[in-house]
Amino acid sequence: QVQLVESGGGLVQAGGSLRLSCAASGSMFSINSMGWYRQAPGKQRELVATIGGGGSTKYADSVKGRFTISRDNAKNTVYLQMNSLKPEDTAVYYCNVQIQISWYRPISDYWGQGTQVTVSS
Repeated sequence: QVQLVESGGGLVQAGGSLRLSCAASGSMFSINSMGWYRQAPGKQRELVATIGGGGSTKYADSVKGRFTISRDNAKNTVYLQMNSLKPEDTAVYYCNVQIQISWYRPISDYWGQGTQVTVSS
């Protein structure tokens, strides 16, 4: 059974930095895209950043130049380095990993449990 375990959230002042991690474990055939989404109170979940298997990245306009997504394929882990944090970055952050658990099974989306990021002004 695949599990995603997130870590690294917390409370930080505006202008500060945090680094989120999400490690995938369990029986897996392959991992494709990895990414981060966030959901603020009363708002829909939105894409923050994704990174493909080949390393190509995509960012939401609101975080470009401040956030950096990376992955360590040997550790099945995706990271989100968040710098110059703003109060509007406050949300629950969820990692998303597209995993194929067997060669004959389709690629499926897996989600982490979510980690709270709070940025104070």
